Amino acid sequence: MGSLSNESFDQFLDSLKQAGVEISNEGELRERLAEAQRWRFAFATLAANGRPLGIRFQDSSSGVNEADLHRTLARFQFPEGLQTTFAASLRAQH
Repeated sequence: MGSLSNESFDQFLDSLKQAGVEISNEGELRERLAEAQRWRFAFATLAANGRPLGIRFQDSSSGVNEADLHRTLARFQFPEGLQTTFAASLRAQH
């Protein structure tokens, strides 16, 4: 337990993409996460409410590897509830 992972949001986003998540308007997302003091909270907010900014997360053409996705979200210490809703939102986009 204890402290949050010291890994950066850049590493996190790269891991998401490796798991098969496609990110629309990634530049805007990266800019906003860079400005945020708590990037995990900012990510959760933008994942849920980023559409007006053009920020969307969806299955890539090769599909999302759900095991890799959950591993990534767990590694970066996102709560289980967010892991579940984020994965479900990717499936709903299909």
